[in-house]
Amino acid sequence: MDIEPQLQQLLRNAPQDGKTPQLLTQAVIPVLRAYARQMKYPNYYVVQNQQKRWVLTTLSNRAEPDLEKKVVYAFASPQDAMLFNGRAEADLRPVSLPVTHVLFQLFALKTVDSLVFFEKSGDFSAGKEIKRTELESLVQQQFLKTKASPPADFA
Repeated sequence: MDIEPQLQQLLRNAPQDGKTPQLLTQAVIPVLRAYARQMKYPNYYVVQNQQKRWVLTTLSNRAEPDLEKKVVYAFASPQDAMLFNGRAEADLRPVSLPVTHVLFQLFALKTVDSLVFFEKSGDFSAGKEIKRTELESLVQQQFLKTKASPPADFA
């Protein structure tokens, strides 16, 4: 799977402020590349509403009901996306997105704790979870390796 065009698109769409492209190239893109290479598909389906907001699911811990996390699910097919959500609501629809873009959005969605990728169509028993804290930590490590200055959002 060639994810380089996806990464180049992210870079092209970044603010051309003289700093952001360099930070993306040195720290963010290497982390996104590493995660994307672990995925089975170049594109995944995320369910969104008419306002183009992704559907969030709040999960509670059975042993500790006060312990919750918010996740976004990404699916191998549009059918899986709608089947899993079990909703026939007209305002929800699956949208195909490049895997690197889904991962990149985890930085922007501060209310989301994890992404869960379901890679086997029809099987919702095992997904690959990617935690935002892990992704941010790896980007921080990349910043330190390259001695780049991380943006305030990552501090």
